[in-house]
Amino acid sequence: MMSERVGTILRSMWRRITQKLVNKLILLFTSVIILVVGSLTIISYQMIEKESVNHSIASTTNNLLLVNQNLEDYLEGMQQLALPQLRYNDIMNAIANENRDYASRMVIENYLRSMFYSRNDLEAIYLYVADRHQYYVVTRETYNITVRKGINTDIPKLPWYKEAMASTTNESFQSFVGSRSDMGYVAPKASFMAYHRVLRSIASRHPQAVLSFYYNTSAVDEIMQNIPLGKGDQLMLMSPKGVPFYVNSFPLYERMRDSGVLAQIGKGGSGRVTWSDSSGNQEYLVVYDAGEKDGWQLIKPIPYRQIYEAATTTRNWSYAIGALFLGVSIILVTLTSNAITRPLHKLSTQMKRFSTGDFGATAPVKGHDEIAYLSLHFNEMVQRTEELINERYRMKLVEKNAILKALEAEINPHFLYNALQAISTQALKREMFDMADMVDALAQTLRYSINGKDIVVAREELKHIERYIGLQKARFGARLRVEVVWEETLMELPVPRLSVQTLVENAIKHALEKVSSDILIVISAESSSTNATIAVRDNGPGISEDKLRMVLDSFHEKWEERESEHIGLKNLNTRLKLLYGDQAGLFILTDETGTEMRMQIPRGGSSHV
Repeated sequence: MMSERVGTILRSMWRRITQKLVNKLILLFTSVIILVVGSLTIISYQMIEKESVNHSIASTTNNLLLVNQNLEDYLEGMQQLALPQLRYNDIMNAIANENRDYASRMVIENYLRSMFYSRNDLEAIYLYVADRHQYYVVTRETYNITVRKGINTDIPKLPWYKEAMASTTNESFQSFVGSRSDMGYVAPKASFMAYHRVLRSIASRHPQAVLSFYYNTSAVDEIMQNIPLGKGDQLMLMSPKGVPFYVNSFPLYERMRDSGVLAQIGKGGSGRVTWSDSSGNQEYLVVYDAGEKDGWQLIKPIPYRQIYEAATTTRNWSYAIGALFLGVSIILVTLTSNAITRPLHKLSTQMKRFSTGDFGATAPVKGHDEIAYLSLHFNEMVQRTEELINERYRMKLVEKNAILKALEAEINPHFLYNALQAISTQALKREMFDMADMVDALAQTLRYSINGKDIVVAREELKHIERYIGLQKARFGARLRVEVVWEETLMELPVPRLSVQTLVENAIKHALEKVSSDILIVISAESSSTNATIAVRDNGPGISEDKLRMVLDSFHEKWEERESEHIGLKNLNTRLKLLYGDQAGLFILTDETGTEMRMQIPRGGSSHV
């Protein structure tokens, strides 16, 4: 019930809005503006959003690649520092004899000091003698760098120690992210990571000692110098085994680890994945890069909200500008629509007056647009209607006279035909047979001419041509010879009445009347799969080129511009076009041996009028 009531209210409001043209125009233009502005805003937002993602991926991937190169160089420096190289035998002898030879202890201490002095990113260096569980440590104390000695039997139990001993490269890396319970040594809190290196005897490959380097956080700055980290940016450094060595936010790392997204990253190359943080209700673009040499992984999770920030700002500004533009546009559209519809309203009012019979209704004409043109012609229509009404009575007065004139026009040809029949009868009584035949032929010709049919069969037209030729022979005698080559199958061909006579009459006029010799006129007909062609040929002198051009040009003249000299052929060509369309027409072929006129009509000769 409620939905029906709401629907009724909405339909009623829609009818009230759309019952006026001005409201329809405002609604139309407003819809177009909203559609255009909304579409452009959405398209631009999607393009900027896509471009922001691509830019973030490209820039972050390049930055991670540079950082990974720094990391590999840094790790290579660690490895080079941990190898005694040329002093390897001296160091190994000193480690073997340090418990009973003071000089050996001095060699070890000086070796540790020299390594510690060589770098600024070291917090401490430990040398653990495996067989005696003794260690030497060099650290930076208050005023100087000292070397101390101690004993620790728990070192061999620690994971990093076991890993270094089992490693084929005699090394292990220790992370200080998270718990520090398995450190073994008391490392400074500012330590970034530890690197442990096993020193083995060259001869027996027995482990003699383990060197442990503890690097401070300045190492992070050196490694990360090529990647900008703004406020809220996150970065993770993972070992090839997936152990975190550096994270901005440990809780974020734990959520990524627990969700399994870190397992999707892989062991080599670069790429990206999308991760949804269910606890933080946020979606991240996780871009990663793994070093080609050691496989250390740099992972940077970027919130999509941060990536889309520029696109969101642009979208909000577009909506604000679009709303302002829409408000201004509605005002302009309202003013324009009223300017358009006001003259139409006035014109509509005058039309209502005119429909009630008020012929004094006139609409104001302002400007030169289509509405002014319509108003002007409405005024002319009103004036013309009034004039026509005034003339109506005068037309009724002459209507009877017009009817009488029409009857008279119909009676006169019949009167003439009857008079010719009377003359023929008197000629027969006086045995003037030639005169009677001529009068009878003229009477039959007149009767055929006033026949109301426009299309006749070829048999009737040829019968008429026979009478017409008989009359012409009375004038020209034996000089006029006519042959008819017409198949019996084409005797029922429908043709326009008096069409063949027009062609024969033209042949007599332009051939027989121009010369003193005999003229042969051949009337023929042939039929193809699509057309029927009727030809009238004479062996006269032909038509000159200029004369032929004038005749053909007259076929294309307007009816009002026709000339009387060529009116017969032009009328016939026009009749053919009107009766049968553009497929029909009249064609003229002429040379010094004579002239042939062809009348072409569609096969069957059926009229389309």
